[in-house]
Formats: sequence, structure tokens, C-alpha cells
Amino acid sequence: MDRRTPAGRSLTGTSPRSADAGLFGPASVTWRLDREAFLLLGAGPRALLLQIAHPAIAAGVAGHSNFRADPWARLAGTLRSYLRIVYGTTAEAQAEIRRLNALHGSVRGSLPSGGTYDARDPELALWVHATLIDSTLATAGAWLSPLDGGARARAYEESRPVGRAFGIPDRLLPADIDAFDAYVDTMLGSGGPVRPDPLARELAAVILRPPPGPALRTMAGALAPWLPWPSLVDGIAAAGDQVPPAAVAWLMWPSIGLLPPPIREAYGLHWGALERAVAAWLVTGWRGWSATLPASVRQMPQALAADRRVRQAGPHHQPPADAGKAPA
Repeated sequence: MDRRTPAGRSLTGTSPRSADAGLFGPASVTWRLDREAFLLLGAGPRALLLQIAHPAIAAGVAGHSNFRADPWARLAGTLRSYLRIVYGTTAEAQAEIRRLNALHGSVRGSLPSGGTYDARDPELALWVHATLIDSTLATAGAWLSPLDGGARARAYEESRPVGRAFGIPDRLLPADIDAFDAYVDTMLGSGGPVRPDPLARELAAVILRPPPGPALRTMAGALAPWLPWPSLVDGIAAAGDQVPPAAVAWLMWPSIGLLPPPIREAYGLHWGALERAVAAWLVTGWRGWSATLPASVRQMPQALAADRRVRQAGPHHQPPADAGKAPA
């Protein structure tokens, strides 16, 4: 069956008219939001914390990755995959979805409390999918500007074909934004399965106090093609190796502030006057930088490359005129 995105692109085949625009395209809400680097700094950790708050996902992460040694490598890998799906060509996005589906085929095992987990379980896939959507919308609404109901509805509708491509059947996939919000509320509710267990709290401590060296090495490596001097990668990483994790933990406070309060409390994360004030100061600073920095600095390189690609494809694929402006 041919499954199409809201913009008309197929997840099972391409068309000459729309292939260069990818699965979402420049008119989508997703294309507009996910380009902002500082937004992803909040949405990424929040999504990861919500994911591992599900005991089956925490067990899979702990058992099938080197997460404890380098948590940011996983986050960076997730970000690369996500941006390839959003901003890559149709063929690139489809290939990345196939790669991830194949990778998850071997992620299975036993839960500490009994029972088993399997990354191909569509209910687990739905929760991972939902955390990415919910975290993007929550961070954009809190840090950029409130999203009206229409924008939230469009962003969710744009995500549904990708959810299907990851093996989530229509019977599980919420039909619209209202159903999606209700699903998230149910998963996070007192009777829902999402509640951090001891393993999740152990992993969260690594996320929120990552070793700066590996984290900076991962980020600098990802940016290496766009850095003016390649030697900066080694210099940045070496500097990070000298910094204790506790010294930079406060940079994660804005992401902690975005968590639903019951999840934050279940993780045992303190959220007092100091944490609130520092988080507000950081977000205010990021907003100020976003208002003054050019798009070439503040936006993700994958988004900028996609802008160039669609401009070269002709006038029918032009990004919106305000794509490079800082969100209001």
C-alpha cells in the first residue's frame, strides 16, 4: 500500500515532482521547528528522559548500547537519524527508516522485574515516536512562542506517516492531536506504564551529568564539516576532558524544567528556586542569541542543506521567505 505524507510524498516510492523536498518539505510545521539548534538542546534530553522512564525502553538502552560511557553518542545518533528523516531527500529518509527498523530487530531481552522486551513491539515504538513529537511541541511552546491548536495539529498529522513506517499500526496510532494528547496523558498517568524505575534513574544521572569530554567530542565531530578549522574538534574535546561532569550539570536544568512534574519528581530531580532561576536565565540568553544570530549559525546544518537543495530544485520547492528568521 502506498503511504503518503501530508505533503503528498510517498514513504514507499518517490515522484519526480517531490523527491527533492523529502518526506516533509518546506511548507511543513516540522521543517520550520526542527531547524532551531537551541530548541533541540531542550527537546532531545527531554525526549530521552521520557523514553527511558518506560522500564522496557530503559532495559533496552542499558543492554544494547554503551550509554553509560557516552550517553551523548546515543543522543547525537538519534538526532542525526531524526534530522535525516525530516530534512533528507525522500530516498535518504526512507533508507534511514529501513536502517533503524533493521537495527531494532536485534534489541530484545529480559526485564529486571520479569517479562521481556522487544524494540519491534509497536507499543514501545509508539512511545518513542510520541516522546519526540511531544518534546518538540513542548519545547517550542515554552522556549520560542506558544503554538496554536492548528500548528500543533498540523505537526502531529505530519508525523503519522513516519510512525506507520516504523511499524506502528493505525489501530495504535492516535488519529489526531487531541487523541495524541490523551494518549500521552494516559501513558504518564498514575496507572500508566511510564514511571522511572531504579535503572531509569541510574541512566538519567548519566544523561544529566554527562562526561563533558565525550559529549563535546560527539558534538564537535558532528559539526566538523562546518567548522573553519578541523583542529578545533580535538581542542574542544581535550578541553572537555578536563571538566568534571558536576561542573556543567546546570546546563541541563532547562530540560529538567520541561519535564512533566510527576516524571521529574519520580526521577528525584530537585526543582527549586535556584534551578528555576538558572533555567530561565539560560533560556532568555538562548532566545536573545536566536534573535541576533544569522540562520547559518543558529540553525542545524541539515536544515540549511535542505534549504539549498530545494532552492536548486526550482521555484515550486522554495522554502518560505521567513525560514531563516528567528521564531517570534
